[in-house]
Amino acid sequence: MAEHVVDSDGITLCSESFGDPSDPPVLLVMGLGASMLWWEAGFCRLLAEGGRFVIRYDHRDTGRSVTYEPGRPGYTGADLVGDAARVLDAHRIPAAHVVGVSAGGALAQLLALHYADRVLSLVLISTSSAVPGEGKLPPPTEEFMRFVSGAHVDWSDGDSVVDYQVAYARVLAGGRRPFDEAAARSLVRRDVERAHDFSAARNHDSLPDGELSPARLSSIAVPALVIHGTADPMFPLRHGEALAQQIPEGRLLTLQDAGHGVERADWATIVPAILEHTAADRARRVGPSVP
Repeated sequence: MAEHVVDSDGITLCSESFGDPSDPPVLLVMGLGASMLWWEAGFCRLLAEGGRFVIRYDHRDTGRSVTYEPGRPGYTGADLVGDAARVLDAHRIPAAHVVGVSAGGALAQLLALHYADRVLSLVLISTSSAVPGEGKLPPPTEEFMRFVSGAHVDWSDGDSVVDYQVAYARVLAGGRRPFDEAAARSLVRRDVERAHDFSAARNHDSLPDGELSPARLSSIAVPALVIHGTADPMFPLRHGEALAQQIPEGRLLTLQDAGHGVERADWATIVPAILEHTAADRARRVGPSVP
């Protein structure tokens, strides 16, 4: 495990790698408002032990990456897409298998659409279409909407932030499985303590889209594995089904009773699926390193 600081175009991004750099590369893209810690180290190690070079990184305004004044981010969603390419450049990787969860799945789709030569395949977890107008899909559950509209948090108080984030993680888990509050609280506490300014993560809630040319999911030219829980309260299962149908080489893996995100209980299913999806016949497309 090695930490790497990316400094590109005046943008500082923090990344961490696992495994042998000569193995097929897998770039992990987390959802908005969350640092790379939400790709748990144990999960990354399992992928690395399966013969993959795994990279996770902090988005802007999370973890140890560049942090802006809350309410004044000075960047766009398009810049976050470009940051994924910056991380690959910093590791001298021309193209990678890209795994995104939640809004990170949307960023991965946009990377495949607008930086097509950087993406070997996609794994899209707990996400929905990144392209507007791709069809009518069901809204989040009532419980999810009640939490989002009614939750209160003092962003200047670390304990208040931890309590809020743990409660949010419980809602995202979907309610059909036991919730490991101790594990969630430990992860959130580390995330809060590690960040330059955890309150800056709120900038992700109001980012403009930025300048990306119009595109359709049907133009994604790489294989896509869509992984979706049947109890996802943010994006009900129909979102994953539609995504797998709209991408020409898309296929769906359903996780029974799983909520939103990458739960430890599903690692035994998700990890082999990612390893199979990123197997050597596709990895040969990686080509030489960037000089």
